[in-house]
Amino acid sequence: MAEQEIKPQLLKVTIDGIEVEVEPGTTILQAARKIGPAVAPPAMCYYQPLKGSGGKCRACLVRVAAGSAKDPRPMPKLVASCLTTVQDGMIVENETSPQVVEARKGVVEFLLLNHPLDCPVCDQAGECDLQNFAFDHGRETTRYEEDRRTFEKRDIGPYIQLHMTRCILCYRCVFTADQITNKRVHGVMGRGDAAEISTYIEKAIDNDFSGNVIDVCPVGALTDKTYRFKNRVWFTKPVDAHRDCPTCSGKVTLWYRGEDVIRVTARKNEWNEVTEFICNTCRFDKKKTSDWTIEGPTKISRSSVISANKYRRDEIKPSFGQRLAAAEYKSIHDERDTSQLNIQQLPPERFAKVLPSALEPEP
Repeated sequence: MAEQEIKPQLLKVTIDGIEVEVEPGTTILQAARKIGPAVAPPAMCYYQPLKGSGGKCRACLVRVAAGSAKDPRPMPKLVASCLTTVQDGMIVENETSPQVVEARKGVVEFLLLNHPLDCPVCDQAGECDLQNFAFDHGRETTRYEEDRRTFEKRDIGPYIQLHMTRCILCYRCVFTADQITNKRVHGVMGRGDAAEISTYIEKAIDNDFSGNVIDVCPVGALTDKTYRFKNRVWFTKPVDAHRDCPTCSGKVTLWYRGEDVIRVTARKNEWNEVTEFICNTCRFDKKKTSDWTIEGPTKISRSSVISANKYRRDEIKPSFGQRLAAAEYKSIHDERDTSQLNIQQLPPERFAKVLPSALEPEP
């Protein structure tokens, strides 16, 4: 008799009043994502497909009001949800904690200390994680008065331009190059306020998967030279497509302006993370509709600037109560047999509308 597979005991964790069961080893951020976007903390450096990512931006800070069922004491400080694993009976406060909301305002302010406010000319505008993070959690004014640090724009390959001035040092591009290529030639040079993304001894990034660093960058630091200044994302139409590619999966998103494909990117999930990395041939060389098999329009969030065409506070950011209600909503499936209802107890004018077939004479 074969031994039955022993399933791990699930742990119960409560996040913003919603309970969810997860496997041991799950982080708070992953548990919150199982509930949905209503309670999931923001993330600027964490990227689920990339091992080792997270713990650098502190955008996902949460308050642990109860450590576990055995030890219900709260944790003394806010913790990074992308690195903190859940315990059975843990109670977590995300947007329900004023302390967390205030801390995120500080994180936004810190990230914008040296970040240029050049959204009107940045190609990332409209699909920028930092832009969305600042819109949802930032302050309306800034206290910063010093000069921002600046860097010269540099080409680090035939297809990629680096705007180090916009970089927030999330390390996503470094992890991407480490894990999907075998000859990474760029990384973080220097320390402190002198730290910057750079190539080793001015080498160019020219491997077959180099374009993926553009997709994982949460800001406009790494941009596509073939797409720069060609269009705004809210004027384009994204379409899912695929092709038989010997190098990668060939599953992409085509961005149309009229009848022309002006950009090709890897597909992303609801957390704006690439699900399958694509090669440079698919990304830069195949920009004709005839090269692809069209699957249909890409599913875009209603709150996205791509579908809304502009930022409006009353439309883009629903209240926490609205998001909580959407996460808790459950459709009701009424499968009762209506033939067994005692319709004689209802007045004729009511069951004529509710059950018209009851008025029809039996054959």
